[in-house]
Amino acid sequence: MTVNSMTGFASAQGGLDAHSWGWEIRSVNAKGLDLRLRIPDWLEGLEPFVRSTLSKSLSRGNISLTLRLTRREEGGGPLQLNPAALTSVLEALAQTEAAAQAAGVDLKPSSASDILALRGVMEHAVTEDDPAPLVAALKDEFLTLLAGLTEMRRTEGAQLLNVLKRQLDQVEALSASAAALAEERKPRIAETLKTNLERVLANSDGMDPDRLAQELALIAVKADVTEEIDRLAAHVRAARELLEAGGPIGRKLDFLMQEFNREANTLCSKAQNSDLTAVGLELKAIIDQMREQVQNIE
Repeated sequence: MTVNSMTGFASAQGGLDAHSWGWEIRSVNAKGLDLRLRIPDWLEGLEPFVRSTLSKSLSRGNISLTLRLTRREEGGGPLQLNPAALTSVLEALAQTEAAAQAAGVDLKPSSASDILALRGVMEHAVTEDDPAPLVAALKDEFLTLLAGLTEMRRTEGAQLLNVLKRQLDQVEALSASAAALAEERKPRIAETLKTNLERVLANSDGMDPDRLAQELALIAVKADVTEEIDRLAAHVRAARELLEAGGPIGRKLDFLMQEFNREANTLCSKAQNSDLTAVGLELKAIIDQMREQVQNIE
């Protein structure tokens, strides 16, 4: 399986008969799948189809989709008489002729063609569109649009995959450096433990033996970073397995980044050595960069 990004964009344009349209779909990061659709309501069945298809195809992302639909004017339907407009014109004409006659003014007789030429008397017939063919065409094109978005998310996901693999290699190398430094500092740590032990024993008069054992164990634990280094190695293996598996792994990787960060923080707090502290800080920086990349993964 592939690793997909949550970021993507696609657009498309088309037309059918008197209609033309433009699609736009954008995808950005989100904790879940958030669909924001702007589709004309009168296209019956289109929005449920789009919503259902997106929900089946995508697992995470804030998806914004807009369909802009326009109708081209191409002269309209056939001309037909507007009876209401004709009645109004004839009434106005009768009143005008009556007033002119009363005033002794002769008017030129109006012909039928003159009356029909008046605005509104004749109009183009309005034909009702059957939306079914239009909806079918839009559904087909939406699938192409979604394929474009999915391909962009897949392409960006492949780039993220390569970046994360390199960063995991860095974490592995830094963990190995930390292990080597921890081994080198053992003589000094042993001396420090001996000094601390002597201090505890010198002040242990009347101390409960169990409490004394706990204090000595605590001193030893505070100096040992073996467990943190082992856990970092385990987290690297787990991350690589997730990346190999692919699919919607973003949430799991995000949780794993928290575990990486926890071990790096503990390593720094236990370091007691400037070189080991420097490695721990570099680990934290790489892990922060990984976490930023993981936020983009579906």
